[in-house]
Amino acid sequence: MTAEVPQPDPPAALAKAPDGEWLRVHPASPFVRGWLALAAIGFFFGRDIFERMMQGRPVFEEDFAGRAPWLLAAGGAVLLATVAGFILEWYFTKYQVAGGYVRVNSGFLFRQQRQARLDRVQAIDIVQPLLARIFGLAELKFEVADAGESAVRLAFLRMDVARQLRADILARAAGIVPDPERPKEPAPEAPEHQVLSVPPSRLIGSLLLSEQSFVVVVGGVASVILSALTENRGFYFYLIPAALGLAASYWGSFNKGYNFTAAISPDGIRLRYGLLDTQAQTVPPGRIQALKVAQSPLWRIFGWYRIQVNVAGYGVLGSNGEASSRTTLLPVGKLPEVMSMLSLVLPDPGTAEPGRVFAAGLNGLDSDGGFVTTPRRGRLLAPMGWRRNGYAATATALLIRSGRWWRQLVVVPHQRTQSLALHQGPLARRFRLADLVLHTTAGPVSPRLIQAGLDEARTLFDEQAARARLARKRQTTEYWLAQVVEPFQTAGPVVGPGDTPASPAVGSDTPPMTPQQEGPQRG
Repeated sequence: MTAEVPQPDPPAALAKAPDGEWLRVHPASPFVRGWLALAAIGFFFGRDIFERMMQGRPVFEEDFAGRAPWLLAAGGAVLLATVAGFILEWYFTKYQVAGGYVRVNSGFLFRQQRQARLDRVQAIDIVQPLLARIFGLAELKFEVADAGESAVRLAFLRMDVARQLRADILARAAGIVPDPERPKEPAPEAPEHQVLSVPPSRLIGSLLLSEQSFVVVVGGVASVILSALTENRGFYFYLIPAALGLAASYWGSFNKGYNFTAAISPDGIRLRYGLLDTQAQTVPPGRIQALKVAQSPLWRIFGWYRIQVNVAGYGVLGSNGEASSRTTLLPVGKLPEVMSMLSLVLPDPGTAEPGRVFAAGLNGLDSDGGFVTTPRRGRLLAPMGWRRNGYAATATALLIRSGRWWRQLVVVPHQRTQSLALHQGPLARRFRLADLVLHTTAGPVSPRLIQAGLDEARTLFDEQAARARLARKRQTTEYWLAQVVEPFQTAGPVVGPGDTPASPAVGSDTPPMTPQQEGPQRG
C-alpha cells in the first residue's frame, strides 16, 4: 500500500531581474582542468629522452637523431591542437544570470546549454582543487535536483568573482528583489556566525575507532593465529591489501574532513572542509529532505555522532567519495553539537520540549520522549532492538529511531515526505507487524520505521500523509526567505498515534532562532 503526497504547484511567475550579459570563465580554466592531458603528452613524447638521461646515455644518438625531428613535429602538432582545443573551449563557454534563471553555454562542435531556475537551487558549492588554489581560482557548482545529474558547473572563476556570483545567486534564489534604482549593484555577501568546528584530533580518533579499523584488527589477529597454527606465513600477505586500502580510506576521510567548520547565515548552512582540495558548501534553509544521526558502538565511548542528510541533487554515489562528503553535515561531534545542527535544520521543532524528545531519539528506550516502539510480541524478531525501534511525530517532523548497538535517529520534515508505503513479510504478518517506508530524494538516509505494530503503522500511514499534505499547503512559495514560519501559540505535547498535532510553544530548551526566521536582512 502506497500513498502519494501531492506536490505544490510551481510559482506562476518568477521574480523578474534585468537581463544579464553573457560572461566567460577565467582564461586559465581549460588548462587547470586539462593539465593531466598536457602532462600525458609531455610524458609520451619525452619518455625516450628522460630514459636516456637517467641511464647516462647520450641523448642524441644516431638511431634517435633521425627520429627526433619527427617526434618533435608530432609532439608540437599534438600540443598545438590541444591548446587550440582549450582556447576554443574557453571561448565558447559562457554563463548568464538573468530572469530568474542561470544559464551556461558550452561546447564548440557539440553545443550544450544548461539552465536552472534560481528558486529551485538546492545547494551551492565553491570547490578549489589544489592546482586551482595555487592560481587563486575556484569552481562554482550548484544543484537543482535529480541526484547530481542536473548540477551546473562554472569552472573556473577567480575566487572573488565566484564568491560574488554565489552571493548574487543566493540573493535572487531567496527572493530578494534588487533595488530598481541600482539594478546592477552586486548583492552583498550575507554575514555568517560560526556554530562549530571539528578538531583534527577528534577526526583522527573517529577514524581509528571506525568499523573498518575494527575489521582490519580482527583480520590481523586471525591471520596471526592461523599462521601460528598452520606454520604458513602466507596469511600475512592478506593483510597487505587490507592495510593499503585502510590507509587510502583514512587519507581520503582525513583530507575531506580536515578543518571542518559549520556556520549559519541568512543564505543557509555553510560548511567548509578539506586539506588539499577545499570545498565551501551553502545548503539553503528548508532544502534538506531528511537527516540521520548515527552512532557506532565504539563511538559511544566518547559520545560521538555523525550527521548525514539527503539534499536534492547530491544523490548517493560520487567520484572519490565526493557525494559522501557533501552529504555529511557533521563528520563527528558530541551531543551539544548535534543539537546545534538539529536546531539549524529544523528551526521549528514542533514541540515544547525538543531537548527531551531528540535526546530520547538518540539514546532513549521504550516510551522515553513520547516514542511509540515495537510491541512486546515483536521481541522475538528483534530481541536486541525492539525497545529502541520506534517513532514520534511533532508538529513539524517525524522522528524514527532504530538500533540498539548501531543507533540511528532519522528526522524527516513533514513537507519533505513525497510518498509512503507499508511493507509486511510473512513473519511480520504472523506477529502483526509492519514496516513504514517514507520516500524522499536519493541520498544516504533511507527513512524506514521497522517492526511497528500493524495498527500503529496503519494509523501513522494515514496521519503522516495528512501532515505532509497540510505542511505543503502552508508552504506557498519556493523562495527561501519568503517561507513564513507560523508563530508559536500554545504548548503541545509530542504527537502520538491518534492524537491531533498541536501548535508548539517555545520552551526553555527551544533551539535559538536562525536568520531564516529573523527576516531577509543582509549586510
